[in-house]
Formats: sequence, structure tokens, C-alpha cells
Amino acid sequence: MKTVLPLVVGAVIGLSGPVQARTLDAIRSSGVLGLCAHPNSLPFASKAGNPPGFQVELGQALARELGVSLRLDWIITQYQMRSAGCDILLDVIADREAQGETRLRISKPYYRTGVALAVPSSSTLASFLDLNEHTKVGVQVGSMAAMIIGRRHVPTSTFGFESDSLDALSNHEIDAAAVTPTAASYFNLTHPDKALRILDRDESVADLNWNVAVGMVRPDDAMREAIDGAIERLRKDGSIDRIYGRYGVVLQAPR
Repeated sequence: MKTVLPLVVGAVIGLSGPVQARTLDAIRSSGVLGLCAHPNSLPFASKAGNPPGFQVELGQALARELGVSLRLDWIITQYQMRSAGCDILLDVIADREAQGETRLRISKPYYRTGVALAVPSSSTLASFLDLNEHTKVGVQVGSMAAMIIGRRHVPTSTFGFESDSLDALSNHEIDAAAVTPTAASYFNLTHPDKALRILDRDESVADLNWNVAVGMVRPDDAMREAIDGAIERLRKDGSIDRIYGRYGVVLQAPR
């Protein structure tokens, strides 16, 4: 199975047309909260449901906090979100510029992530600063990491999916893979015999680090407050950490 990036993390969704707002009262009256997710994107989400993915599990937890059930709206491309009629997306980049482009309203962030280097356990690489003209790095095509690493004159090999670069790394075809800690952690969980070492993110490069939040589609103020409150409660009682932990992911607090 290919690991597909979630629909908003790492990419901007263009909502060019009007999207019908759903108030908190309307959501509670209908009894459902709609979550847009990709059906084949573990560890994020999976229509097959075994496992469901942390976006589905967190969506269910948020729905319970709001006193409703979760409806899954499966979408493949960014353009389907308008017709799907969902209320939220998860793992959205909590960035003002991205917020302006997508027209999503962003909740308070619930974790921090970005681009890290995954390396073989035997590698001597310790950080991005150790990359040089002799280290080949796997990057996703068109990614910010590809651009930044390329500017440093470090040889790169491009891949369509993070899982492809991690497979290449485990097969010793490249020296490192620039991937999200989420992808690398899930790879280690599902490939214990090929576990990779995940280096700390380089916070000095702003474009390779970001906070993550809930993206809401035209919410009213009451909906925003309800989601913020639910996220805060789920963070404090450890629910969010436990959900992501089931997929091998250790969350870092937002900044």
C-alpha cells in the first residue's frame, strides 16, 4: 500500500467556490460531524478500517466531544472537498498563509511536525548539517524539502510517495530520506526488521517545520470554540497522544 500524504498537510487546497457554512447547532441537530479524509493513506486514514488511521480515530473522539457521531467523507483529490460537504479536516498546517488560500478556519494547534531525516541505524549522519555532495537524499517531487536540500548542492533522488523513499532507504539505495516523522515512525512500526533512525527536525529552517491543527469548513464562532475546547480536553487527558501512539507516532507539543 502506498503512503499518501494527507490532503492538506504539505499541500494547499484551493476552495475557489462558495462552501455552505455548517453551524454548531446544525451539526448537533443533524447528529453527525463530517470528516474529509483520503481512503488509502495510512497511517492517516483507511477506508478498509483495519486499522482505521489516526485521523479517523481522532475524528471519532472529536465527534463524541460534540455529542454527535462521525461521518466519513472519502475524497481522493482536493477538488472533491467542496462537493463532499464535510465539516473538518485533520492534520492541517496551522499557517496563516495556508489558511488564507484554503479558506479553512484553523483550530488551536495540537502538535508540531515537519520534515526530518530518516537514516539507516548504522549511519553516521546526525543532522541536516551533515548532508554534503556525497550523501544522496530521497525527497518528494516538488516538495519544499527538495528545493531547500537541492540549494545546498546535496544530491537528491525524487519519489512520488514518502513510503517509496523509505523503502529505497531501507534497501540502501539512498543515504537518507527527507520525510515527516509521522511517515518514518509508521514505517518503523510496520517494518520492525528494517527500523530506521529518525533524526531531530531542524527548527532553524522555518519552511520545514509547522504546527498542526483542525481545519474547519466555514464554521460559526460556536463551532470554532467547541472544536478548540474539544482539542484542549483531548490533549490534556492524553487521548490524542494515545491515538497517534497506536501508529508508532510520538507527538511533539506545538510552538
